[in-house]
Amino acid sequence: MSTHDENDNSGKPRRRPRYKGTHPKAFKEKYKEQHPDKYTDHTAKVIARGHTPAGTHRPICVDEIMAFLQPQPGQTGLDCTLGYGGHTTELLKRITPGGHLFATDVDPLELPKTTARLRAAGFGEDVLTTLPFNFEQIDEVVAISGPLQFVLADLGISSMQIDNPDRGFSFRVDGPLDLRLNPWRGKPASALLKTISREELEEILLENADEPHHAVIAHALTHRRHKTEPITTTQQLRKLIAEALHFLPPAHQETDIKKACQRVFQALRIEVNNEFGVLDNFLEKLPGALQPGGRVAILTFHSGEDRRVKKSFQRFFREGVYAEIAAEPVRPSAAECAGNPRAKPAKLRWAVLG
Repeated sequence: MSTHDENDNSGKPRRRPRYKGTHPKAFKEKYKEQHPDKYTDHTAKVIARGHTPAGTHRPICVDEIMAFLQPQPGQTGLDCTLGYGGHTTELLKRITPGGHLFATDVDPLELPKTTARLRAAGFGEDVLTTLPFNFEQIDEVVAISGPLQFVLADLGISSMQIDNPDRGFSFRVDGPLDLRLNPWRGKPASALLKTISREELEEILLENADEPHHAVIAHALTHRRHKTEPITTTQQLRKLIAEALHFLPPAHQETDIKKACQRVFQALRIEVNNEFGVLDNFLEKLPGALQPGGRVAILTFHSGEDRRVKKSFQRFFREGVYAEIAAEPVRPSAAECAGNPRAKPAKLRWAVLG
């Protein structure tokens, strides 16, 4: 990348700020990581340290997914969660020539970036169609594509969303408490916390994240709202959770508070985006979207998702809709988890239509 590719108002070249060391902390300073095609050596070093380069995403369980879906040249399939396009790229390599992949993503910020990246990689409109749909709209995709021979759904949020503080997905850095997958629709988590009752918040924390301290945290968050200003940033929320759990044993307090923060952010994100409702709708529509013998693989990242996928697959199997389902979830290998810690909670379940 040119060091003088930006101009100020005078029209004179303006040099890019010097890259701040080998491990810059601020997201906006990590421009080398966010352009892996231009800084390949630096990106390789970041990955070698077991990290995901900022603004990118490393696909999980690629080999396991491809082994089950068995995508072949000429087939038509759907990647329900395009994200950064890692799984999509591997599917496209296997269905060409003659095949076509449809890919959906609800994130209006990342969808055009990934589409452009895939087009530049040589995957034109003849082989790839990207759509700004939520994956519960699978029936609308099938109205365009016809019955599908395979479907993939990776239910994890993308690293691009986690790493960017403007999206409000992480408690590690300060940013607006948003958590919306589509920041142009619906209300952010900060708006939810302004009006929700303590009882409703308790239920959300328990149902969406199995938070053991749901009552204490819900009381602290709603009590704060009545006493002082609203909760509007990620760091405000993190601090309030830590204060609410001050009674935890000192030896485990730091670790337990970190886990509680992860669960609270997860629970609010699921609520803000109606993720369980979307998943339930998708699972109900899924059999009708597949051709006979069609295969589906779903990658989940927490127990609430996995329970829903498991129960849906089991019910349709008992009813004779699915001919085969995974008896147990497939987990990422130890080597993959060591190289990419974000893979650790992943569970892969699959089914084959009768």
